[in-house]
Amino acid sequence: MKRVLVIFLALMAVMYLAPMAVSIGLAANHGIASADAHAAGAPEEAAAHGSNLGSELPLWTALPFAGILLSIALFPLVAPHFWHHHFPKVSAAWALAFAVPFLFVYRGDAMYEILHIYIVDYIPFIILLWSLFVISGGIYVKGTLKGSPAVNALIILIGTALASWIGTTGASMLLIRPLIRSNAWRKHKVHTIVFFIFLVSNIGGTLTPLGDPPLFLGFLHGVPFFWTFKILPEMLVAVGILMAVYFAMDSFFYKKEDKSGMTTENGTISIEGGINFLLLAGVIGGVLFSGIYQTKLGHVNILGVHQNTANLIKDAILVVMAFLSLWMTKKAVRAANEFSWFPIKEVAYLFAGIFMTIIPALAILKAGEQGALAWLVKAVETPAHYFWATGALSSFLDNAPTYLTFFNSQLGKFYAGMPEAVAVPKLIVDQIPYLAAVSAGAVFMGANTYIGNAPNFMVKSIAEESGIPMPSFFGYMFKYSIPILIPIFIILTLLFF
Repeated sequence: MKRVLVIFLALMAVMYLAPMAVSIGLAANHGIASADAHAAGAPEEAAAHGSNLGSELPLWTALPFAGILLSIALFPLVAPHFWHHHFPKVSAAWALAFAVPFLFVYRGDAMYEILHIYIVDYIPFIILLWSLFVISGGIYVKGTLKGSPAVNALIILIGTALASWIGTTGASMLLIRPLIRSNAWRKHKVHTIVFFIFLVSNIGGTLTPLGDPPLFLGFLHGVPFFWTFKILPEMLVAVGILMAVYFAMDSFFYKKEDKSGMTTENGTISIEGGINFLLLAGVIGGVLFSGIYQTKLGHVNILGVHQNTANLIKDAILVVMAFLSLWMTKKAVRAANEFSWFPIKEVAYLFAGIFMTIIPALAILKAGEQGALAWLVKAVETPAHYFWATGALSSFLDNAPTYLTFFNSQLGKFYAGMPEAVAVPKLIVDQIPYLAAVSAGAVFMGANTYIGNAPNFMVKSIAEESGIPMPSFFGYMFKYSIPILIPIFIILTLLFF
């Protein structure tokens, strides 16, 4: 079986490398001077040229990205033992399949793009997830949780309400373990975890920039902190339908359960490790600090990449909060939570490969009408188009740059040539349906796949570690997200976009 899998990976790599080899001759004279400029430390020129890469890269350069997604989708099905022990190697293989020829052809430009995505995006991304994972793992909800439809719905509803204020990741990590313990005695519980992903890990993060990264990007570009409350009607409709569907489904399965197997904890509901709520507030404060002072504290040059000083301070705050949690929380509390490092390790390894292979896809998307996806960018005209285009890409790509791409396309569409500081205040007043469509699409449709939003994968990993047989990548889509979410998104389109 291992040989078959190795051959499969090799064939996929060759399928990618062959056309890349054809391009080497064409790229031989490509921008050597600008590449040398990067090596000499000219980040402004590198950033400018990085924008041009999107217009030069063909769509097939995203094949390694497709390869790693297929690996995540298929290997757990066809070779679960191999995947469990070797998924870091598979992730690294796809990353190298892109990075090696990319560096060979584009040299300094490629090195800049790789350093940029890891320094500016991946490392802060992992620090945020790691800190929230560690801190929430130190909070233990103890009490008589019975796993009834009413109790489950209440937990999911509380998480949905919290997600806009402590982030979808924070709310997910805080409540997924109590939900799993509440349903430990039940046979039918996969659907509960899936609806938790729909609502807590995604749609719940709609109302503030703290909820989800794309909304935070909008905040950094001048969208007021509470502007996203304009999407409250869309959120309430989506949450209302999903909660009704979930309660009906869970009630149906609950009637089939053997109640004699029900187990509860002794005593009333209480919380241990409460100090971690203060540390969670510290994380939120760090994120807010970086947003407020993003452009006020200058930047630091790291290997030719500009990183805002406010972001570095934020990352330091998050690391300190996490280490304080490890130091101040009793080991017995984490043991009661069945805390382990595997879920965050899995996310770190897989997303390290995803962030590498996603470089050409994001570059092409950012190139707009000059890139290989020009047909898609040109086709986006109405709010409904923006909702579905942003959502579809956010289901598989990083929803933050996808949001920013269509946000900028709206500025160009309605206020061409106008400075951003002038255009954004007009956009948020005169074109509300357009910006609402991009915002809702980026946040809502992250629930369509496991990789649509980071907490999706973490919740899946924690659930599987607890013995819950979560559906495969495609199983999640075809059994749950497509038949349940897509009709709801169609209703939202007809009502609002």
